[in-house]
Amino acid sequence: MPGPPVPEPSLRRLPQYYHFLVDLQSRGVKVVSCSAIGVALQLVPVQVRKDLQFTGIIGKPKVGYPVDALVAAIEALLGWNNANAAFLVGAGNLGTAILGYERFSRFGLQVVAAFDNDPGKIGHLVHGKPVLSLATLAECAQRMNVHMGVITTPSEVAQAVADQMVKADIQAIWNFAPVKLKVPAQVIVRNEDLYSSWASLSCQLARRLLVPIEVKNSVGHTAPEKELRTDSRSLPRKQSRKLPRRKPSSTPADLATKDAN
Repeated sequence: MPGPPVPEPSLRRLPQYYHFLVDLQSRGVKVVSCSAIGVALQLVPVQVRKDLQFTGIIGKPKVGYPVDALVAAIEALLGWNNANAAFLVGAGNLGTAILGYERFSRFGLQVVAAFDNDPGKIGHLVHGKPVLSLATLAECAQRMNVHMGVITTPSEVAQAVADQMVKADIQAIWNFAPVKLKVPAQVIVRNEDLYSSWASLSCQLARRLLVPIEVKNSVGHTAPEKELRTDSRSLPRKQSRKLPRRKPSSTPADLATKDAN
């Protein structure tokens, strides 16, 4: 019986835990606490504990979690312990990079073939994977029992490719094209919008490196506005015309003394 659905934020954090735990495994660490994971990944220990509850592994108070069991449980929860064969459509620069990234197989993704419409690419091998004609996608998917697809095409053809994948009984699509796909409700789609991520990163960097407006100072050199405001304090101030001091008004005591005289 499947457990409760894992919230999206937890799903995104689980791979972080996995990479950290695999590193601990390689160093012979057998037990780890939520606090240690939280410190290493800059997360609140309470949140780590809530996320790890979805694995079904229960940690011991004041001891922690068994690292080996936790790694295996995360692999099973994310489906990484089963090889998922996938077809990739779009053997361009991005598609070629994905085909050559061997670590995907460590996490259960095995791209077995690529598809394209470019006659110059069809029939060749890219990182040991054959590039086939897109027209043969449905036939190959049925024959090889493949239900996962990766789209790395330009945005203008991505929807047409998704339609072909749906007809080929592809049930999950990993989309790298910068466009929102329209597919039936039963088809799972994960969009990776690299342009949005880059826009966010670029904007944050621009704000951090924001340079003050540069203007000419009194001697002709360029200096930031903030610097000019600081330097202006050392400049001689314009002297104001001094007015003669007014004599203070007589007090009642002074008037009394004057009358007495």
